[in-house]
Amino acid sequence: MLDLKPSHKPIKDYFTELEQFAKHGQTNEMTVRNAFQDLLQTLSKKLQWQFIEEYAIKRKGRRDASVDGALVDQFSLPRAFWEAKDTKDDLPTEVRKKFDDGYPQTNILFWQPGRAILYQDGLKILDADISTPAKLVEVLTAFLSYDLPYIKEWEHAVEEFKNTIPTLAASVLKLLEEQRQSNTSFQGAFQRFMELGRQSINPDLSVDAVEEMLIQHLLTRRIFTTIFNVHGFLQKNAVARELESVIAHLVQGYGSVELFLKPLDRFYKALEMAAEQTDDYAQKQTFLNTVYEKFFQGFAVKVADTHGIVYTPQPIVDFMVRSVEEALKADFNKSLASPGVHILDPFVGTGNFILRVMREIHEQNPSALRHKYLNELHCNEVMLLPYYIACLNIEHLYHELTGEYLPFPGICLVDTFELVEDKQLGMFTNENTERVQRQKDAPIFVIIGNP
Repeated sequence: MLDLKPSHKPIKDYFTELEQFAKHGQTNEMTVRNAFQDLLQTLSKKLQWQFIEEYAIKRKGRRDASVDGALVDQFSLPRAFWEAKDTKDDLPTEVRKKFDDGYPQTNILFWQPGRAILYQDGLKILDADISTPAKLVEVLTAFLSYDLPYIKEWEHAVEEFKNTIPTLAASVLKLLEEQRQSNTSFQGAFQRFMELGRQSINPDLSVDAVEEMLIQHLLTRRIFTTIFNVHGFLQKNAVARELESVIAHLVQGYGSVELFLKPLDRFYKALEMAAEQTDDYAQKQTFLNTVYEKFFQGFAVKVADTHGIVYTPQPIVDFMVRSVEEALKADFNKSLASPGVHILDPFVGTGNFILRVMREIHEQNPSALRHKYLNELHCNEVMLLPYYIACLNIEHLYHELTGEYLPFPGICLVDTFELVEDKQLGMFTNENTERVQRQKDAPIFVIIGNP
């Protein structure tokens, strides 16, 4: 909650900064807006949000526009927008222009020194003189305390999901146990999948671990198909296909997977409504990563702890990729884009390092990316959900950079630590087996990632 008073330091600093601009005769928007931007940045930190300058606004059938700033929450969902004008502008006229141009009306504050107009859910909430600290605080409180309906529903659903997941997972586990005793078609499908898992992930893979994989797949399959609108993914992906086959035998008595998962409808619908608020793939990726972390916090705390369900901050990923590029140039007279430089991320997670490497290659030599993508980029993941996400992310980025869709052949569902000749036999499907063997035969030149 935003507990803000006229006497608080950020408010005093704001008015002091405006006075200094006035003293020096500065009234230009690009100058005076800094005072309010500094204030919003300070308040966003108090709310554990992130202030993003020049935030892109998607407009159907037209190129992106940008607002001067947006405040986004931990799920990468925009909570508030801000547009600045200087004292010479007619603020109501500027508001009309922006709305005619497709700017959001969910929760947006139009500001100029001394005046603010606030729109929420398409309605003008206030048009106020903000030349006094008390009035400014009133406007900021209305602006930053507003809960968009879909966000309120989403936050409740996330908390409910986190609390419900252990119970729901336990009920699915009970069903799995019952079906393994009584359902002969499920017994056969389960056993086949278990053998594939032992060959691929770990020869000592337990029944418990296989059941956990099935539960993960079952409870999150709708998330992938709805957030990313990739309804063919479950049929196209080699591992997902095998899991879908087992699930089909499991839910035979329920008519469909959807009927089986009816208790989670509210969560899924809230998630889908929240995800619809952005068309930006990077934001969806951040959103999904956070959902994924929440899933594990509620579903498998020990797994989250032992497998390090933590994402490397993007600036560190950027730094590491650039450092590798510099080392290749300095010591080998090569680059990430050079032919023959095979690159492996042995613990790919949701794909951040491979994505950044692809962008680096494309920046250096766009024509080299296709060959690298099909032949010289390799990565492994042992956990099912991040493997799915990495597949989607990598293939989407390739399409975004080249305009061509190609399945990514370099990702394997496998434990990198178990890649030893006498332990690795078949990898779920012939396709996955061939990928693992191809990687083992490749002259890996660069290994990069988060161990």
